[in-house]
Amino acid sequence: MADRMLTDNRRVIVVIPAYNEEKRVSRALIGMPPVVDLAMVVDDGSTDRTAEIAREHGATVIRLPEHTNIDTALRAGFDVALRDGYEIIVIMAGNGKDDPREIPRLLKPIEEDGYDFVQGSRYLPGGKHANMPFHRAFGTRLYPWLLRLATGFRATDGTNGFRALKASILRDPKVDVRQPWLDPYGTELYLVIKVINLGYRITEVPVSKIYPNTKQYDSYTKIRPVTDWWNILKPLVYLTFKLKN
Repeated sequence: MADRMLTDNRRVIVVIPAYNEEKRVSRALIGMPPVVDLAMVVDDGSTDRTAEIAREHGATVIRLPEHTNIDTALRAGFDVALRDGYEIIVIMAGNGKDDPREIPRLLKPIEEDGYDFVQGSRYLPGGKHANMPFHRAFGTRLYPWLLRLATGFRATDGTNGFRALKASILRDPKVDVRQPWLDPYGTELYLVIKVINLGYRITEVPVSKIYPNTKQYDSYTKIRPVTDWWNILKPLVYLTFKLKN
């Protein structure tokens, strides 16, 4: 009951993009709190049992007809959220790096303090991380510094995909998540920067980010070095220098 009261009866959807995550998708669903009205896995054309396992763990699943990218999967989830009238959208990784039991931490600033966007941070006191390779640790420390430099927001963890936002942000005519240049990894970073630049209220809360152990799983991430690093950095460069909107 306490969790349900936390959202003041606002409807909450959790959007979980996933591609070939049959070994890990259950970790994103076990412990989903009652404050969540719909946990939705967007299966990005998986060729394994991702969709079946997600359903077995209580998720609603929508399947894309072929593999595209995480941004396409996110937009499919956003479409459902806006179509069906959900007021708050939580984004989680489909590979089990995020702990769904921490979702109330992301929702609390929206409900109790009037924030519009809440960014999860592994680096704030109370947050934690594990199994993170050196180059990821370096990148996740560098990006917040660049974000602070460009926007003035005192970010500690700008690339962490565990976050919550008011769905109304996506209805803002100045926010366009359908621009092709955002693909394949730019949409979430674009949203962070646009929220700051447009004057929405944004804050961070501590969360966990536990990378899969590569001795147990095939890999810890699907992000490719160098090429995808640019895709992540691109929204910051383009928006800061007003090359895109």
